[in-house]
Order: sequence, then C-alpha cells, then structure tokens
Amino acid sequence: MNTLQINNLTKTYSNGVKALNGINLEITNGMFGLLGANGAGKSSLMRTIASLQEPTSGSILFNDSDIVQKPDDIRKHIGYLPQEFGVYPKISAEKLLNHLAVLKGILNKNDRKAQVIALLQQVNLYQHRKKSVYTFSGGMRQRFGIAQALLGNPQIIIVDEPTAGLDPEESNRFLNLLSEIGQNVIVILSTHIVEDVKNLCPKMAILSNGKIISEGNPIELVASIEGKIWTKIIPKKDIEAYKIAFDVISTKLVAGDTQIRVFSDTRPEEGFGLITPNLEDFYFTTIFNNQSKKL
Repeated sequence: MNTLQINNLTKTYSNGVKALNGINLEITNGMFGLLGANGAGKSSLMRTIASLQEPTSGSILFNDSDIVQKPDDIRKHIGYLPQEFGVYPKISAEKLLNHLAVLKGILNKNDRKAQVIALLQQVNLYQHRKKSVYTFSGGMRQRFGIAQALLGNPQIIIVDEPTAGLDPEESNRFLNLLSEIGQNVIVILSTHIVEDVKNLCPKMAILSNGKIISEGNPIELVASIEGKIWTKIIPKKDIEAYKIAFDVISTKLVAGDTQIRVFSDTRPEEGFGLITPNLEDFYFTTIFNNQSKKL
C-alpha cells in the first residue's frame, strides 16, 4: 500500500500570490479526486507533488520518504499528465512513446519495446501507433498522455483536468481507463468537473483559494446535506432579490426562467420543493458557506 502524506504545505510565488495555504492530506491507493474551480490552486498542488516546484514550507512524504528533501525518491515512482500536454510534430505515437521511455530511464531495448506495445494496447491506440500524435483527436491525445504517464510502472499517477474539452464518449473512455489503472496505485484526479469525481473517486477533497475546505467520501458528504436543498423556478429578474433573502447556492436557466437551489434547514418560502442532493449541490454549498464565513 502506497501512502502520500502532505503536511502543512504552502506555496507563495515571487509575485506574492499564495497559491497553497496549509494543505494537509493523506492519500492511499485508489482514485482520489481533487475538486476546485480554476485558480483554486489545484495545478500548483499537482506540480509541487510532482517535484516540478518546491513548496515555500511544509513537507510531502511518499512512503515515509521526504520528497521535498529528496525529489528523486518520487520522480522515479510518478507518472504525470499535466493540463497542457505538448507533443513533437510529425513523430509517430510508437516512436514518441519509445523516446519518452528512454528519457524515463528504460534503457533495455527489449523491455522498452514490450512496455511501449503493452501501453499502446492498454490505452486502445495500438492500431494508430504509426500515426503522428499531433494528428490525434483530443481524447486520443489524452489517452496517449496516460500511456506516457504509465511508463516505468509508477506508483503515483497525477492527471490535471484530463477531460476538459473532450466529448462525452471520449471522456467516458478516458475515465474508464483511469478507473482500471487506479486499482493498485495512487491516482490523483485534479478537476473542476464534479461529475468526474462523483463517478470515479471513493475519496475526495475540495480546494478553494489554496485551502482544503472539505474532505471525505463523496456519498457521505452528500448525505450530510440531505433534507437541506430546496429548489424553485423563478423569473430571471428576481434572482438578485432571492440571493439577498436566501442562501442560493446555484442557478440554472430552464426554458427562459431560472431554477434556483437554496441551502436551508427548513422550507425557505411557499413554492420551494425539497430535492435529493447530489455532489454538485454539496460542492456549491461548501463553497458558498466558506465564502460566507469570510464576509
């Protein structure tokens, strides 16, 4: 069993931006979802875990080894698919993966060839191995990105916003692949897409303004707001009045009018209906309550 222990991690950039502020997490084998809006600090945390940047303070332990002090202890065990994954033009998928395998230290030619073939088959790209990666669709390129991240049999896989921009079919295919990989290693899924976390992750955390504001099992977290989410269709012009009067956690257009969802222990007013909450409701409620505390 692998364990990643993050203790009081902070990161302040040279321009004064505090991207991470006292992060504490313990992550073990399986899928772990890191959920937060763009700018919440997810990519900063992923880059710090991957030893691409040093934290300002705090520690990261991988299987009891301090990787801030000894970054090579995690680099040989990590696979990373960043949000922006660039590729060389006019090089086939097979040749590029072979080149990346050399860079990762897989020097035995036969071992390297066997691993490249196996990974291309695993991500369902073997039939496209002679094509240039830059010609791939977004989903195919992301699957190639996972193949390169899996080179060398890493024990930690980090994927940053992996389904952004993918169509539903490619997204499902990619997430199913991640789920298979996550059986025996740590897979950290960093995303702003609530649905991805709900479908895949038995453990998750919500990151906002560089801080962890909630952590746990998605099903249990959603159960904590059972009986507290109410909805009503209102005229669009009344949104601001309702936001002043009630704790409106989200709004959505429905046939020209607006459906609001409100967090409340009791019925806010006549016309509101109680609904079964979902993970998106918990996410918006947590963000709303965290922002309210600052006011």
